This record gives sequence, C-alpha cells and structure tokens, in this order.
Amino acid sequence: MSSELEELVGFLTSPSPPVKKAAVEIVRDLTGSEDGLLSLSKYASTVLPSLSQLLKEKKEVSEPAAEALINLSLNSNLAAKMVETGVIKTAMDMLYKPDSSITRLLVMLLVNLTQLDSGIASLLQIEDEKMQGLFVMKLVRSFCRSSDETRDDPFDHVGSILVNISKKEAGRKMLLDSKRGLLKQILQQFDSTNPLRKKGVSGTLRNCCFEAENQLQNLLLISEFLWPALLLPVAGKKIYSEQDTSKMPLELGSALSIEREQWDDPEIRVEALESIYLIIVQEAGLRAFWSVNGPRILQVGYEDEEDPKVMEAYERVGSLVRQFLLVLFSLQCFLLFVCFAPYSDYSFYSLFMAVGQRNPPVRHQNDSSFMYDPNQTDCFCHLPEDWKMLLLNSLNSSHFWCCGVQDNTLVVC
Repeated sequence: MSSELEELVGFLTSPSPPVKKAAVEIVRDLTGSEDGLLSLSKYASTVLPSLSQLLKEKKEVSEPAAEALINLSLNSNLAAKMVETGVIKTAMDMLYKPDSSITRLLVMLLVNLTQLDSGIASLLQIEDEKMQGLFVMKLVRSFCRSSDETRDDPFDHVGSILVNISKKEAGRKMLLDSKRGLLKQILQQFDSTNPLRKKGVSGTLRNCCFEAENQLQNLLLISEFLWPALLLPVAGKKIYSEQDTSKMPLELGSALSIEREQWDDPEIRVEALESIYLIIVQEAGLRAFWSVNGPRILQVGYEDEEDPKVMEAYERVGSLVRQFLLVLFSLQCFLLFVCFAPYSDYSFYSLFMAVGQRNPPVRHQNDSSFMYDPNQTDCFCHLPEDWKMLLLNSLNSSHFWCCGVQDNTLVVC
C-alpha cells in the first residue's frame, strides 16, 4: 500500500494532464478521511509542494488541489509545513490572478493557515519591511468591494482571516494604523446581510479593542463607524424617542428612530458588549461612550434581551458604569466638602445626604449647623466666584446633575 501511495503522489507532477488530473482527484478524496490524512502525512514533504504547484493549473486540476490542501491544513502539523513551504504566498499570488477560478477555496485555505502563529506572521509579511501589510491590505480591499447580495460571495471568509490575525498584537496594530485605515473600511461591512461578514467584523473589532489602552485614539478617530457597529446590535428593537435620539450622533439617532429587527446572533451581541467594556475601561473611552448616549442605548437593549449570556454581558458593562458613577459621586462629595469647609461647621453627613438625594444643604433659622431639609429651596449658600465655578464645572461634567447659577447662587436639581 505504501508503495502504491508513493507512486500516486509521484503522479501529481506528471507531465501528462490526464494523469495529473486523476492523481489529484484521488489525493483529494483520500484527504476526506482520517486514515487517508494519516497516510498522506507520511509523504508531506512531497505531497504539499506538489499540491501547492497545482494551484497554478487550470480549474479542473487546481480546484481538487485546493480542496485537498484545505483538508490537509486541518492538521496543525501539516498546516505548519504548508506555511514553511510558502503556501500562503502561493495562495495570495493565485488569488489575484485575473483568471483565478478558485478564489473562495483559496480564501478558505488562508483561514485555516492563519489559525497558526506562523501563518499569521507569514500573511502579515512581518519579516519583509518593504512589503509588510500588503497581503492584508489586498484582502481588506477585496472584502469591502465584493458584494454580499449574490449567492456567490467569494471573499466573505476574509472576515474569519481578519479575526485570526487580530488575535495577535502585530495584526491588531496593523488594522488600527490610522494611515492604513483598514479598520475603518472593515467596519463599513457591519450591516451586511451575510452572517459570515457580520461575524468577521464583530470578532475583528472585539480583538482590536484589546489594544484600547494604547490605541484608543485611533479607535475614536473612526467613531462614526465604531459606535454604530458596537451599539446597534445591542440597542434592542424599540423605536427610540426624539429625546433619546437628540443626544446621539446622526448615524445612531436615525437608525434607532425607525422600526428594525433585532440582531439575531447572540454571539455578535456578546462581542459588541465585550468591545464596549474594553473601551470604557479607559477614561476617554467612557467619555466618548457617554457622549453618544450609550448608557441609554444599553438600558433599552437590556430590557429587550432574553438570552442569558447576552444579559450577563450587559450586566458586566453596567457594573463598570456604576463603579464609575460611584467614584465620581464620591469625588464630588469631597469637592463639595472642600468648597464649603471654610464657611461653616456643617456635618459632612448632611452634605452627603443632600448630594445623594440631589438636594443641597440648607441653613435653618436659629441653627448654627447645616442640615438636610428637602422642603427648603434647592440651592447652595453663597460662595466666592472662583469656588463656585470650580464646583459648577465639576457637577456639570458628571452628566447626571443639572446645574446652574441663579441670583448669584449655585443651584443643583
């Protein structure tokens, strides 16, 4: 049997087209079983380069060769040998041949090979400074230009390649590079009707958000595409009020003010919420999230959610927001204490109660200390102008108090 298999592998390089075609079809069929894969793996040093060269042949030969390589690449050891022998470069070269007829198969092969670190490095062309990123730029361009409205979408699996390469820091940095603008292009596919594209965009964005600590600015530079991609999947299906949408950018407000279907893939909703979490851990990210009325969107979306895993993801984000509000509330209480300390011997507890219930402390007649009285006017005592404006700016920055100055008196409502 071994001699027969060795002879079969030798026929892959036969000068006779019919013999070569028959041999590659038999090899392709063998890769469909575990026993066949095991047998062929013993001749990997011969069969892999031969199949790689057959990708350059006409469709009747290149198609079964590509299918055989896809099956063989499911074995991590064989996949590593493919990367070593330059299969990724061969696949990329053939992918962009004008007469390529196996585009979808080549993309699927790249998906499997980029499961490996070595495959990712090869696709990123890390070792070639002059060519670095060229393959990825080509794939992103094809991913964004090809249409998903037809049944045959040869580049839809590129989304999976992007997810794979973004698992590595080098891949994330390349996608987030503002000069290349790759992530911006990718995010424009988030509303695709093709579920593979949607998953690819969602997973890639989530992975890129792991760089938020160092690359937040580059993420926020594409806010007009970032926030719709993150918030629309988790916004529920309710029509938002004009009061809510008026606090959102146009690209969000217009989409949420009309009837729409809920995103049906819970995995995408979880990934969107995880991405939001990674962004709002950063102070600037939280401010940006607040500026698009993000908390309100999550509140409405949570009310519509039924999937337990997605609800858990909502709650993780909500817990982080609550922690921030608690810290901010404590800081404001401290600032109020500092502002008022020079003017009275009121108790800090009464001040805490006042701010906590959004009412200020009021001095009673014939009483030397400040006490909380909800029946009295909602205003603070008079302060010097510089202290007053410091306090006013602090309160206004919180987004959950309405502040102003009335008759030279600081008012909080």
